[in-house]
Amino acid sequence: MEIKINDLNNIREAAREFISQIGDHHVFAFYGKMGAGKTTFIKAICEELGVEDVITSPTFAIVNEYAIGSWPLAICQQQKANSIFHFDFYRIKKLEEVYDMGYEDYFYSGSLCFIEWPELIEELLPDDAVRVTIEENADGTRSVTF
Repeated sequence: MEIKINDLNNIREAAREFISQIGDHHVFAFYGKMGAGKTTFIKAICEELGVEDVITSPTFAIVNEYAIGSWPLAICQQQKANSIFHFDFYRIKKLEEVYDMGYEDYFYSGSLCFIEWPELIEELLPDDAVRVTIEENADGTRSVTF
């Protein structure tokens, strides 16, 4: 599937469309170049899911946990979690760091996990992780494919 983000004014609409397609998946690996809009899109998704916390890139913390506010009814019926885990593995130097943080407790918790820079931990991703690619187009729009 492909979702087009024309500009920041319609990113929340794109996030709603993405949410409507997540089904019963929990782990989403976001691929894209630096500045492609991974964090911005994840932030919009979290906001649409009712997160009221300040949503920032977990570049230095590696993982941020957000409490889910009021989920849209259709999502509530599919997902039983009350947290979202947002990862940024950009600064990971070796896989042992990911083992030490207890990644399995997050990835297999049933909570939504949004992962930036998953290519650095590719071999640890669950088999059913959804690969999401965000690309900047020549006209400045973004394409989200999954």
